[in-house]
Amino acid sequence: MTDLAPAMRTDDPDRFTSTVYQRSPDERVNRISSVPFILIHLLPLLAVFTGVSTTALVLLAVTYFGRIFFITAGYHRYFAHRSYKLGRIPQFLMAFGGTTAAQKGPLWWAGHHRDHHRYSDTDQDIHSPLRGFWWSHLGWILCDKYNATPEDRIKDFAKYPELRFLNKFDWTGPWALGIACYLIGGWSGLLIGFFLSTVFVWHATFLVNSLAHVMGRRRYATEDTSKNSAIIAVLTMGEGWHNNHHYYQASARQGFFWWEWDPSYYVLKALSFVGITRDLKTPPELVLDSNRVREGAFDIGMFRSHWGKASRAVLNTRTSLGGRIVERQAHAAERLDHLAERRDHLAETVAERRELLAESVAERRELLAGSVAERRDHLAETVAERRAALEEAVAAHKASLEDFVSSSLESAEELARASRRGQRELGAIEG
Repeated sequence: MTDLAPAMRTDDPDRFTSTVYQRSPDERVNRISSVPFILIHLLPLLAVFTGVSTTALVLLAVTYFGRIFFITAGYHRYFAHRSYKLGRIPQFLMAFGGTTAAQKGPLWWAGHHRDHHRYSDTDQDIHSPLRGFWWSHLGWILCDKYNATPEDRIKDFAKYPELRFLNKFDWTGPWALGIACYLIGGWSGLLIGFFLSTVFVWHATFLVNSLAHVMGRRRYATEDTSKNSAIIAVLTMGEGWHNNHHYYQASARQGFFWWEWDPSYYVLKALSFVGITRDLKTPPELVLDSNRVREGAFDIGMFRSHWGKASRAVLNTRTSLGGRIVERQAHAAERLDHLAERRDHLAETVAERRELLAESVAERRELLAGSVAERRDHLAETVAERRAALEEAVAAHKASLEDFVSSSLESAEELARASRRGQRELGAIEG
């Protein structure tokens, strides 16, 4: 990238449409290839056995600030943004010094950084904090997706064979510095002066990608979430004025005003006095005084960030709600299946019991019919017997009544005869 206008790019019509970030499988941390990265963080702990010498502490300071300068002034401001010019030998030395920071080669570093500025805080930004703070800090480095050098982004420097060599054999710088630290300070010099310094340089650099988009103040309205941070500026020799940088990326000076600490620029300026650096670009007064947030400039970067967060929150809620609906539908389907099974089982049970009941009713009907027939026959026999007995009793009463009547008639006749005899005898007496 050569001169970049104040960073209000409008060449990408999709910059504002993507608000939800999803990682592809190749963006997952490769745990195997990340082992050396983790070990380098642990190696300085061995200093409890070697002790920490004064030489090691001096090496720590020198290698830290020296490599920070090569990253900020070399990898960043020169190779990524071409904010000043160098001769071919100083260019090689600046690239070699950058490799000592163990952040891969100059073409890889600058090429990916140019992509960062091209797609700042969109789903194509390789280390936007909108995709997660730790992703922007180091996650993107530990995955496999960005291992290759984007040579199409860095054609202006990829034409130099010495830079391609350093980019391919980027381990030469760290090994050379590590051996030098051991020869100067022994094991303590290696552990503290090289490995601990490397860890500090790493995370100071990573803070610009992560924390400088989260913490600090915004002077200029940009399309990203970059912020100015004096703390990060101290740690990185001037890289903390990140909002300034994203606003006017072509500037070799990132601390736009005298009170903004920018030692990297001071060194570059000093080198320009002896002709090593040339054409250091700085922002013109018109750029410095325009597009101020405090003066009412529309801060599209923060608006888009807040809009993206709100969109993701709505999407997450919708997704969560959809998930719960799907779960409940699945649960309801399971309940329906269970009810269908119970219904089928109940139907089978009812059919079985109906058959058993029909059989039982038929058996009881047969038994009842047999019992009724038996009782009817028995009743008929009993009725016949009682009728015969009644007829005999009636006949006996009839015979007895006839005997009584006959006897009564005989007695009446005798009484009548007696009465007539008495009358005759009474008449005879009277006559």
